[in-house]
Amino acid sequence: MNELFDPLLLGFSVALTPGNLFWCLLGALLGTLIGVLPGIGPVATIAMLLPITFQLEPVGALIMLAGIYYGAQYGGSTTAILVNMPGESSSVVTCLDGFAMARRGRAGAALAVAALASFFAGTVATLIVALASPAMVKFAMLFGAAEYFSLMAFGLVAAIVLAHGSVAKAIAMTVLGLLLGLCGTDVNSGTQRFTFGIPELSDGIGFVPLAMGLFAIAEIAVQLEKHFVRDAMAKMGTLWPTREEAKEAFPAALRGTAVGSVLGVLPGGGALLAAFAAYTLEKRLAKDPSRFGKGAVAGVAAPESANNAGAQTSFIPMLALGIPPNAVMALMIGAMAIHGIVPGPQVMTREPDLFWGLVASMWIGNLMLVVINLPLVGIWVRLLRVPYRLLYPAILVFCCIGVYALNNSVFEVYLTLGFGVLGYLFVKLGCEPAPLLLGFILGPMMEENLRRAMRLSRGDPAIFVERPISAVLLAMAVVLLIAVLAPSLRRLREKAFAE
Repeated sequence: MNELFDPLLLGFSVALTPGNLFWCLLGALLGTLIGVLPGIGPVATIAMLLPITFQLEPVGALIMLAGIYYGAQYGGSTTAILVNMPGESSSVVTCLDGFAMARRGRAGAALAVAALASFFAGTVATLIVALASPAMVKFAMLFGAAEYFSLMAFGLVAAIVLAHGSVAKAIAMTVLGLLLGLCGTDVNSGTQRFTFGIPELSDGIGFVPLAMGLFAIAEIAVQLEKHFVRDAMAKMGTLWPTREEAKEAFPAALRGTAVGSVLGVLPGGGALLAAFAAYTLEKRLAKDPSRFGKGAVAGVAAPESANNAGAQTSFIPMLALGIPPNAVMALMIGAMAIHGIVPGPQVMTREPDLFWGLVASMWIGNLMLVVINLPLVGIWVRLLRVPYRLLYPAILVFCCIGVYALNNSVFEVYLTLGFGVLGYLFVKLGCEPAPLLLGFILGPMMEENLRRAMRLSRGDPAIFVERPISAVLLAMAVVLLIAVLAPSLRRLREKAFAE
């Protein structure tokens, strides 16, 4: 047990310093804010804030960005319950029963159930991260170049399978991301490739302009087209659930936490998929499924616990293996790269303060979110009255200033706007940008490990199937790809996403 508690004590000693407590609180507040405001989301917000984190200490920067991610899961439920408008995509399911409870005068109870279920899931998920990460790091120590290449290949295939929409479009986006990641100077030969004679591209395409353009700028353009119809705010009622509601909510929160903890680790999974899966499970297990959609407490507790657990366990592959399971974790890896930290199993041994400080801050942040969310419900909902025509231009200006300040480069501002236009086109064409971002992050790493493995084997590609772990990972990737391309399973996948 000392192997667990000693590192956690180190983590709390780091996370409880005044500076890191401030960044944790700021991240939680920002996460709640962008969770409340529809159409912004944690991916776009973290992309916008990446330039600012360059000026911070690495631990404080990652603590703040992590707080934004899991804080958004809390904030999204507030408007989903009160005004039937999910601020965050993972809170879409909460609208179904949360707003129905609010119309019956049980808005306060629904908010309390959502907050407490999220806190419970966050606490359990933090323990899972603390327990699972060291074991996964030890397993990762068995990995060589061939195993890492195969693991990344499996991760990209899984992201394609779990991406929304057409499989062909997801594959195309992933390949485009891999190609964009190859732009710049070849490390081995020193020659430039895919730069088209533009000197600013000699170091490759910047991660911040790509992420900010594809997610923040494109999201602004998409949301400005929409006209949100806002329902009147429901009456709060008493803030605490009845004994019957608590008895129904607790087992649902337990099951939601279990579902979210598992799906959060999977590539392409995360909070959104976890919330939908947990809600579907509760509906299947219920004695009276007809109650769902009419104010069932389990329909609030299950998805809210699942999306928070999924958000936090997605840190496990990012911290232990350096493999991002979703777009937010890809941004976290980008933040680490900005600070010169190479993600992977060596982070735990070389940067124990950062690793365990981040893990400990997750529990502290979840506690902060419970304390600040319920008393500030009225303030968060009033923010919905800010006209979008005033909100989004300010965000756009902030994006441009942040990109320029990073390297004092006007070219990167133009690049950001260009990727913004491209991201808008992707949305219109039904192409999800998350696989592109994962391909962009993993592409250079895959190339490096591919070349290293081929050098070790003197050019013999059999190394990828001769090493057991590598062979198993590649076999899993092939089976997964063949399975999703099979007509029957493809129809099942499309039906699942449609639901």
